[in-house]
Amino acid sequence: MQSWKLAPALAAGCTVVMKTSEKTPLSALFVSKLIAQAGFPPGVVNTLSGYGPGTGEAIVKHPGIDKIAFTGSTLTATNILKNAGLKRTTMELGGKSPVIVCNDADLDVAVEMCHVGLFLNQGQCCCAGSRVFVQDTIYDAFVKKAATKAQAMKIGAYTEADADHGPQVDDIQFKRVMGYIEKGKSEGAMCVVGGSRHGSKGYFVEPTIFTNVSDDMTIAKEEIFGPVMAVMKFSTDEEVVIRANSTMYGLGAGIMSKNISRALGLANQIRAGSVWINSYDDFSVQAPFGGYKASGHGREKGKEMLDNYLETKCVFVPLDGPKC
Repeated sequence: MQSWKLAPALAAGCTVVMKTSEKTPLSALFVSKLIAQAGFPPGVVNTLSGYGPGTGEAIVKHPGIDKIAFTGSTLTATNILKNAGLKRTTMELGGKSPVIVCNDADLDVAVEMCHVGLFLNQGQCCCAGSRVFVQDTIYDAFVKKAATKAQAMKIGAYTEADADHGPQVDDIQFKRVMGYIEKGKSEGAMCVVGGSRHGSKGYFVEPTIFTNVSDDMTIAKEEIFGPVMAVMKFSTDEEVVIRANSTMYGLGAGIMSKNISRALGLANQIRAGSVWINSYDDFSVQAPFGGYKASGHGREKGKEMLDNYLETKCVFVPLDGPKC
């Protein structure tokens, strides 16, 4: 993510002031150390660590800053835009991404991709596929396979060689995720796997799958940023398009179907910046990434990323002479 910001800005000839996340500052600081060792001139890349209300706000308001690129929550982005004035901005924000599993999908592939789409990085991913719409005729079979796969995950620290499901980033996020799990239970959703803290130390949350979820439940509407999957039934393609789009977000989406014409037709109707067909979270530096609606504006990666750091200038010169 740091490279997504640095590469286009530097390629366009800009200098950069980068504020690290207060939750994960060390990796960015280490990259900054490598930048210095690589011989970048002093002042080209400047790294600061601090909190948003102090450090971040000062950067946004500083008259020497012409362009702001932000990755984070929609709420924080709203505050940034209030302080940015007329400065140019690009915003890569949150999501509540739908994954549509059609009745002609390869069920094993669909379960695997939904598993990757939601449980990657313990659900701490902006485009996490947290709303899984499964066609009614294969719903029970999908839930059974998905639950079995989630239960088989080895939970543990990343220092453990065989662990494939780690902790939430901190105590704040851990409590937030557990709160959403309790909200899902209290609103009538059925927890078929997980739903509890793992162990007594650390911020480990069990991979959790809910069924019997309706579109108006909190876990189906709000970004959880944790390992909580809501699996919902649908009957027709027309129905699922409406439901998938009934969200303030539009960052990512997935379509699982062996019928490429059907899958492309659905993808064309989903209002999201990235749509994966029979895959999920496949990224390429050549492919622009960004969101619709409250998931942000502007694109990162691809040739479009350079446009964020360039200005268009027209220079007019009068020409004299008979052949001008």
